[in-house]
Amino acid sequence: MQITRKSRLQLMVHHGLFVVLLVAAAALLAYLSREYRVEHDLTRSHRNTLSAATLDVLKQMDGPLTVTAYAMARDARGEHTHRRIEEFIAPYQRAKPDLTLSLVDPREQPKAAAQAGVRAPLELVVEFKRRSEHLTEFNEKAFANVLMRLARGTERLVLWLDGHGERKLNGTANHDLGEFGRLLESKGFRLSGLNLAIAQDVPGNAAMLVIANPQVDLLPAEVEKIRRHVAGGGNLLWLIDPEPLRGLAPVAEMFGLVLTPGVVVDPNAARLNASPTLAVAAAYGRHAITDGFSLVTVFPQARQIGTIESDVWRSRTLVEAAPRGCVKTGKPEGGCDRGRDTPGPVAIAMAFERAAGDKQQRVVVVGNGGFLSNTFLGNGGNRDLGVNIVNWLATDDKLIALQPRTSADSNIDIDQVSLYLIAFLFLFVVPLAFVITGAVIWWRRRRI
Repeated sequence: MQITRKSRLQLMVHHGLFVVLLVAAAALLAYLSREYRVEHDLTRSHRNTLSAATLDVLKQMDGPLTVTAYAMARDARGEHTHRRIEEFIAPYQRAKPDLTLSLVDPREQPKAAAQAGVRAPLELVVEFKRRSEHLTEFNEKAFANVLMRLARGTERLVLWLDGHGERKLNGTANHDLGEFGRLLESKGFRLSGLNLAIAQDVPGNAAMLVIANPQVDLLPAEVEKIRRHVAGGGNLLWLIDPEPLRGLAPVAEMFGLVLTPGVVVDPNAARLNASPTLAVAAAYGRHAITDGFSLVTVFPQARQIGTIESDVWRSRTLVEAAPRGCVKTGKPEGGCDRGRDTPGPVAIAMAFERAAGDKQQRVVVVGNGGFLSNTFLGNGGNRDLGVNIVNWLATDDKLIALQPRTSADSNIDIDQVSLYLIAFLFLFVVPLAFVITGAVIWWRRRRI
């Protein structure tokens, strides 16, 4: 084929038009990428996507949220700290457009850092409605806890009955509830023990009273103070293990509780290589505490909770365990005797509610205290169920949700040399290869 001047001109126009269209397409793609953002998290646990619980908390914060980051622009290793903070906050800004981020270098503005009370080399100050929280951990769980404390507003006082060998919310023993207590503190609750042998009454400013398995009998005067707390509209969380009530029978009568003797035995525990007295629960009643809750929970040495119909209290079953098990009064070994033992599923937690003046009084009774103990708190959904119960009792219904997850993915650690090689390959070698290839093709066509 003979290349004439006219055909050469047509070829040049064709190539020029192709370049113009290519540049126009690239400009259009750049514009669309800036105006419209489409993301898809491909990580196994969706660690780059905010959990539903965090998004719900952000929706509940009806006002601007300000985050001020106090950190050097680059750390000792030369990493861009401010960029890392911006990337961490970006998902929250997309979910809450009125979240603003300010970056402050303490070396350049030492007075501002001192006035803010900054002590760590990298610290965030989160402000909402004239309340502020400091954060030094960079993960969703820690940031969501800060948001929950700010959304909660004033601290809720949680009292636990003390002085009778109860499980303590600040205890470190395996049977104590210290880990759960620290979790509540991280979410804005204030904890304190209450010895009713000394205190005149249960303080009226308490969000709830926690009774967790006394080991010795309460004095009649102490029982009467608890009765006055309940009769006056006070909220209560009562964890009852399969042991004597230690003088609290008059309190049980106030709710019409029916406490079946014996321990819940669950054959499903064998799948977990656990004792048959570990009740496994996956069925939950329709209630604000368990709405959308689908995690498996475990209850060691649980007892059945029942109730007599009452015109005063509205009761609702929260948790049913051991669908193939039973309530056994004898030794747990040997399986269930359908003729003598009470067959499952077994109700082991109930919620009570009634109108008390201008507010709703709330009570939760769980036939087990071990599920929130230091030993079992981390099993299944025990932690989440416990927090949901406390949030409901504190009338913080809007904060009842599954707790933000921690990431299960491992980070890929790449050394600096490898990063430079990857950058050189994709930023220089690959584009240069395309340019050379294009130049060779153009040269060959020109010689035709």
